[in-house]
Amino acid sequence: MTRLPRDVTGEALAKALSTLGYTTTRQTGSHVRLTSYARGEHHITIPRHDPLRVGTLAAILADVAAHFETSREELVERLFRLKG
Repeated sequence: MTRLPRDVTGEALAKALSTLGYTTTRQTGSHVRLTSYARGEHHITIPRHDPLRVGTLAAILADVAAHFETSREELVERLFRLKG
């Protein structure tokens, strides 16, 4: 099982998700709502915390993975490719 990165900020996650077609549609306080129209309309809300809690990151990635009908592990590899 792929280990989730521990240092991802809400802003960095939003930027990474933009590669999947997510765009910011609303911001209220410290939370950002992203919407993707790829494979149907899908909304997610991301707290702009630094860093995100691992459980929060896992839940967001599981939701996105389910929408794109892929595994969370494949999604993590795609979004957070190891540098080097």
